[in-house]
Amino acid sequence: MIWLTWRQFRLPAAAVFGALAVLALVLAVTGPAISGEYATGIATCAGDTAACDDFVERFLNDHQNTFLAVTALVLLLPALIGLFWGAPLFTRELEAGTHRLIWNQSVTRTRWLAVKFGITGVAAMLAGGVGSLAVTWWATTFETAAVKDFPRLSAMVFDARGVVPIAYSAFAFALGVTIGMLVRRSLPAMAVTLAAFAVIQVAVPIVVRPHLLPSIDATLELSLSTVDGIGRNPNTGVLHFEAKAPDPGGWLLAGETVDASGKPVENVTMPTSSGPCSPSAPPGGRGTRADPMDLCLAEINRLGYRQHVIYHPPTRFWPFQWIESALYLALALGLAGFCFWWIRRRLA
Repeated sequence: MIWLTWRQFRLPAAAVFGALAVLALVLAVTGPAISGEYATGIATCAGDTAACDDFVERFLNDHQNTFLAVTALVLLLPALIGLFWGAPLFTRELEAGTHRLIWNQSVTRTRWLAVKFGITGVAAMLAGGVGSLAVTWWATTFETAAVKDFPRLSAMVFDARGVVPIAYSAFAFALGVTIGMLVRRSLPAMAVTLAAFAVIQVAVPIVVRPHLLPSIDATLELSLSTVDGIGRNPNTGVLHFEAKAPDPGGWLLAGETVDASGKPVENVTMPTSSGPCSPSAPPGGRGTRADPMDLCLAEINRLGYRQHVIYHPPTRFWPFQWIESALYLALALGLAGFCFWWIRRRLA
């Protein structure tokens, strides 16, 4: 049975692992060059904040498309495993009727399912782990430079890093197998698997992940560490503040400006003719004591305005990774258990 399963699976396995080997080779060649370019640039501009900011911006612009493309490959890998390994695993047997021939031999239904599920499932998890490991290593330098634009807790980065791609691959495979058993037709099963997995992957970061651990609810002074952007109408003196997580790389769930009584306000109105927030004192020279933006924010804080934020700090990356992985693996085991029950009780 093991030999037969390997014979049926070797071509799909060769295609996926061959593609992963090519990807790993490309990343191994380009990764050190990108890391060296970043290290050299930072060393050259050391001590000059403006020059370093300009270099980082150019570095991100030069490599952003490559970073997004490589990340997308890892994001797509579990879906492809569910689509091409999971959904057809049993539907092609059911469509051809060869499952009855096997069951009439010495191989039981449970053993047949266990061998096919076990070998392909382990291969799926291995593929997810290899893809994640290679891309996580390659993208370290870019993520260091882009901690504000691509924080590790953002859905795109989080889903393609660490251990969760292993769990995603196991779940996508089990989902494809389950849907294939229920639908019993390869093409419809593949379409339903892809749609179901996509919906789940979109829903989990929005509905489930924010509640895996209690979020931090804090009311802080307005500062450059809690304000992501400021909109100002120079004619009316109306200021609008966009919130951000106070810890670099944190995940902001909600943010709003509140007045001295704690009531949320959409905008803050300050004098336009004079004072630290007037148009005649534009932002500039951030980081210095005489920075007009710092003076403006200090005045707004003096009036009692604060920034209310709900967020997760970046230190929760690995706790979230392990909790979400456990959740997906539990779902995969549940689907596997359903498949064993279905094949013994319902599938003829």
